Amino acid sequence: MIRYHIEQRHLVHRGRTFHFVSYDGQPAHTGRNQPATEPTWYLMTEGKRHEVMPHQPGEPAEAVDLALLAWLDEHAFGGTEPVRIAPHNSRRSREVRN
Repeated sequence: MIRYHIEQRHLVHRGRTFHFVSYDGQPAHTGRNQPATEPTWYLMTEGKRHEVMPHQPGEPAEAVDLALLAWLDEHAFGGTEPVRIAPHNSRRSREVRN
């Protein structure tokens, strides 16, 4: 039996660092009424994981990086146009009083 190898990718995109982790799929569990899942890439944020795309073991790292970056543009940044995301602790994110 072949053991699943978890992969991790740390990508810097539009000035921010993103951490992606691949997880092995799980067989269906009929007793708990849970369907089977495929190996999947997840975006890790603040102790949570967000499903990104199917993981194809053996796929070249460059192809994976491009697909993950395309996903970020589509889902995290709202399209292909660059947007400015202010950090939570930024003075610019607070309302300016006159």
